[in-house]
Amino acid sequence: MSKGLFITFEGPDGSGKTTQIQELKKYLKKNGYDAIITREPGGTPIGEKIRKIILDKENQEMDSITEALLYAASRAQHVSQLIRPALNKGYTVICDRFMDSSIAYQGYGRKLGDSVRIINEIAVGDCLPDVTFLLKIDPHIGKSRIKMENLDRLELEAMEYHNEVYKGYMELVKKDPERIICIDAGGSIEDIKTEICSHMEKLLRKQITE
Repeated sequence: MSKGLFITFEGPDGSGKTTQIQELKKYLKKNGYDAIITREPGGTPIGEKIRKIILDKENQEMDSITEALLYAASRAQHVSQLIRPALNKGYTVICDRFMDSSIAYQGYGRKLGDSVRIINEIAVGDCLPDVTFLLKIDPHIGKSRIKMENLDRLELEAMEYHNEVYKGYMELVKKDPERIICIDAGGSIEDIKTEICSHMEKLLRKQITE
């Protein structure tokens, strides 16, 4: 059995990742692919416990390095317990956020720089996405889509922080344009879905011919 595809979704908070992930799963199922949806931080029992710690609004005293290391720890467990085994069995894995999030949110947003990339390379090893869909949206618009009472610890950060995260994502696109596909998240759900599926069609065709 051939190795499965690893697809990740990235973007500022409120960019509509959850909706598009569900739409992509439907598309893949229609085309005969078994897809598993997972998320970060989380995806495993240990990862979900770490998620609660990271996103808890009560943990305002959390140090930026602590935050970055907790994300990497959750990711290491996720790759080891769920993502790599599923890919090795031939499943397609769709993950809501992955290593790019840490580089954008902690590397750029928290100003931790290249150290974030280094610790995450240790966490994931050779388990890297085949394709990443970055849903691009102005941070002000994205944040306005989330109800105030539903905002987590990171979403409650000042707009200045979210602007730096956005800049980080744009830098990642420049560095890896082959893997990271930037999509305007300001369009309709249907238009975004059509664009994502169009890219997936090319990728699946390429996979079949290799």
